[in-house]
Amino acid sequence: MKNKQPSIFDLVVETHIGLERQGPGSPEATIKALSFLDNHNKDFRAADLACGTGGQTMVLAQNISGNITGVDFCSSFINIFNNNSKKLNLQERVKGIVGLMENLPFEKEEFDLIWSEGAIDNIGFEKGLNYWNSFLKKDGYIAVTCPSWFTDERPSEIEKFWSDAGCSLDTIGNDVLIMQKSGYVPVAAFTLPEKCWTDNYFAPREAAEKAILEKYAGNETVAAYIKNGKYEVDLYSKYKQYYGYVFYIGKKR
Repeated sequence: MKNKQPSIFDLVVETHIGLERQGPGSPEATIKALSFLDNHNKDFRAADLACGTGGQTMVLAQNISGNITGVDFCSSFINIFNNNSKKLNLQERVKGIVGLMENLPFEKEEFDLIWSEGAIDNIGFEKGLNYWNSFLKKDGYIAVTCPSWFTDERPSEIEKFWSDAGCSLDTIGNDVLIMQKSGYVPVAAFTLPEKCWTDNYFAPREAAEKAILEKYAGNETVAAYIKNGKYEVDLYSKYKQYYGYVFYIGKKR
């Protein structure tokens, strides 16, 4: 991309491709969410939607004995996903494919578990839960993380930021009701710790952004992209008492 004007998509991929996770989270949070599930034996089938390079997928695979299919629209992420699977000798059970979480290439009632960390808000919490429901077997599980409000009221600056980003955040209570309305029995909901943002996502992302800023020195598109990323970090530091990522686990009725 040396002689090319990078698009925002290019920059997002370049920023995130070397990160262990492409959003807030942790192995501990993934394992905690998994602890609310039962019967994940060798015949268990799972899909990890918007899996990125598979940081959380590999944690899942090391804690269940069934098969996992990772799905992401970015082929570069999937290439790394499948390389990581091979490095961990998981390639017989864990495979990544290029696809869209809003247009899945699977059969109805194919999975015992649908997993998605940090992505469902891109298509809408309720829309995602309703669409993905049909790919789950009866009594199958769904486990997703989604940014949510901790309070009924919050400062307009942070509301505007999430609205401008195209994310319709709701309160934890309302999201649990949406899960119930979408055909699931709510099993658990818990907030991701602050370090899932700061240590596990923002810090490595900022290091990647610094390298990109140096690589494209003087590029206005890159400078604006980096500035927006820093604004997100600043807002979290300022308003983290009002919002955060929440793990929602439900069981299909």
